[in-house]
Amino acid sequence: MVNAMENGFEWIGPDRQLPDRLKHGVIAIGNFDGVHRGHRAVLDEALRIARANGAPPLVLTFEPHPRTFFRPQSPVFRLTPPAQKARLIRQLGFAAIIEKRFDEQFSAMPASSFVYRLLGQELRALHVVAGEDFHFGKDRFGTPQFLKDRAAEMHVGVTLLEPVRDASGAVISSTRIRNALAAGEVEVANSLLGYPWRISGTVIEGKQLGRTLGYPTANIALPPQTTLRHGIYAVRVFRADGSAHDSVASYGRRPTFDNGEALLESFLFDFSGDLYGEELSVEFHAFLRGEEKFDSIDALIVQMDEDSRQARALLSRAPI
Repeated sequence: MVNAMENGFEWIGPDRQLPDRLKHGVIAIGNFDGVHRGHRAVLDEALRIARANGAPPLVLTFEPHPRTFFRPQSPVFRLTPPAQKARLIRQLGFAAIIEKRFDEQFSAMPASSFVYRLLGQELRALHVVAGEDFHFGKDRFGTPQFLKDRAAEMHVGVTLLEPVRDASGAVISSTRIRNALAAGEVEVANSLLGYPWRISGTVIEGKQLGRTLGYPTANIALPPQTTLRHGIYAVRVFRADGSAHDSVASYGRRPTFDNGEALLESFLFDFSGDLYGEELSVEFHAFLRGEEKFDSIDALIVQMDEDSRQARALLSRAPI
């Protein structure tokens, strides 16, 4: 997670009270997984209202994702884990992200308590902004109209926004983006997000198969719930020092060799150095091809050379 306070931005964890200076704020409410273009409408409106009223702009969100809590056997593939989500929200200009622990006690909270106790007494909200389909409280009893009516009793403003749609008229949602990534449709996912999707992780030591082929890779084990399509991608890798490196990456089980645990393996162009133990962010720009099993190592190397050529060409046109 980001630091409790970073450049004036605060992460208010489940066990912290909201500081007095952040009370009477304008609060955007939602899961905001992906912080995509649809979310941006809610977030931008909260920022606008906050600035117009000289109030702190805040985000109220929940961890783990409610769907993961209710169906732990099928955890949600997170587009933006908590730390990444917090950083994106900070970059937009919010003063803080308030993270509530979504557990059995929270899920059983009556809708009236969500409004009166959480929004009213604890957070002292001036105004709240959410999507028009926002439901809350035990058994989702809290409807948008319920929120409006109860908030009005406390003189708290409420703005509910219609879903944002793309050029085809389809609603922009985190589920659509997950589905696009599962199909290898990186450009579609990035268009819906409004920025290139990226994932972070620590470089681990692999079997060094790529090194023997002339393609040493930085290997990252992604969360088991990741549903990214197995295959080859044009990516840009960012190191902790901020440097960016055009790369080609494979995500999958290496069927030509061991068909083992799925790994994200990135080959950084024109780079030599030890990355073991380093935290990297991998930004996805294009899907090149699906994962294949080759009849020979020579055939694999020929294809890897072509993958690298294509990735270099695509990334040369991608702004940093």
